Formats: sequence, C-alpha cells, structure tokens
Amino acid sequence: MRTVRLYVRLLGAHLRSLLEYESDFWIMMAGTVVMQVVNVAFLAAIFAKVPHINGWSFWAVVAMFAMVAIAEGVGSLFFEGMWNLAWQINQGDLDYMMVRPYPIVLQVSSMQIGINGLSNIVTGGLMLGGALTHLDIDWTAGRVAVAVVVLVSAIAIKVAINLATNAVSFWMQSPSPLFAFAVHQVGDLARFPLSIYPLALKAALGFALPFAFVSFFPVSLLLGGSSAWVGLLTPLVAAYCLAVAWFVFSRGLRRYESAGN
Repeated sequence: MRTVRLYVRLLGAHLRSLLEYESDFWIMMAGTVVMQVVNVAFLAAIFAKVPHINGWSFWAVVAMFAMVAIAEGVGSLFFEGMWNLAWQINQGDLDYMMVRPYPIVLQVSSMQIGINGLSNIVTGGLMLGGALTHLDIDWTAGRVAVAVVVLVSAIAIKVAINLATNAVSFWMQSPSPLFAFAVHQVGDLARFPLSIYPLALKAALGFALPFAFVSFFPVSLLLGGSSAWVGLLTPLVAAYCLAVAWFVFSRGLRRYESAGN
C-alpha cells in the first residue's frame, strides 16, 4: 500500500503541474475527443455502404475501438513515463532512480502523466457503453464479472506491451523510442476484427504481439462468436505479457551503463 500511495502522489504532482496551464489542458482534452469522434464517423461512413465487415456489425467494431481507446487511455494517464525511458537511458537519468528506495520501473512509469488519457478513457467508456446497449448480449452476474476481468486484463496487456517495447531501448540506446512507436502503430490494427486480416497478420496480432486480446477476443467472448473461447485466455495472456515485460526490463536494467563521459 505504501508503494501505491507513493505512485499516486507522484502522478498527482505531475497532474498539478499540468493543470497550471489550463488552456493546454483543455486543448489536449478536446483534441483527443475530436480524434475519437472522427474514428466513429469514419466507421459510420464505412458501414453506411457495407452493412457488415466479414460478419461483424457496426456496434461490434465500435466496441473494439472503445477497448483500444480505454486501454490506451489508462496507459497514457497512469504509465506515460514509459515513453521517456529511451531518453532517460541515453542521458543517464536512471542513475538517480537506482539510488532511491522505490522500484525503478514505477519511478519510470510515473515520470510523466498523459492527460489526454483521461479523455480517451471517458470517450472510450461512452463508446463501449453505447455499443453494449446496441448489441444482443444476455447479461448475467457471471457475464458481468467475466467482462470486468477481461477488460482489466486487456488494459494490462496493452501496458505490458508498452513497457516491454520501450525497455528494448536498453539495447538500442537511442534517445527516441522508435521501436516502441512502431509497435504502437501496429497495435492500431486491433481496432478492427482480426478475421479480416491475412494469416500472417493474424499470427502477429494474435500471438507475437497479442493486441487482438485487447479488443477482438474480449468482444468475441461477450458476443459468443466462433472465437469466444479464446477470449477466456485473456487473463492468462495478460499474466504472460506482464512477466515478459518485467523480464525484458530487468535484463535491460542489468546492462545499463549510464551515459558515460
């Protein structure tokens, strides 16, 4: 609990610093909301001409968009500092963190707060709520519990992938997280049904970089589609991704040599 309280206090300090510039805050919030509105408008334009995409309805795809938005929002709001890891390695800033009595991975994650994540969470939540009300789902207490577990697991998968790909910077030693950004762009493909992609992309998004477990398989589980049983593996995939992320970060930290002279 002490670790959690310290993490919240660190994030709170960054939040207060951001709120000193109210115009920037509202511009970032508005920009994120507009982006999500454009995404839904884009989907609406597609489905106005095509009623279904490989058997998937408009609201089912909106639910996938929403899952990605929520996962990205949580990652930005609470773990944005991961994206500064490459710069901290390049500049030797990890030296200061290594002598503090607090987990380095949490210090890195809390170094920055992405306030745009808040609007992503809100708009993603509204999109998900709207989609679920239009989809034919027989809600029971058990299904609600499964939905909550799967949502939390999907968020954990996204955060773990962000940490693992940013930790690759320990080997690349570039001040910019180019590899992490490239993988993040690949993750945008998870906004659409996995079944529309060729086999190579299915393997990449389903196993190598399991972004499909952030959106496609959880939504399939709720809708009871042909891939519903795979969605039950989402918590296991989350545990696997977190373990891999921790392993990559720990191995990278052991080879950290500071910035030198």
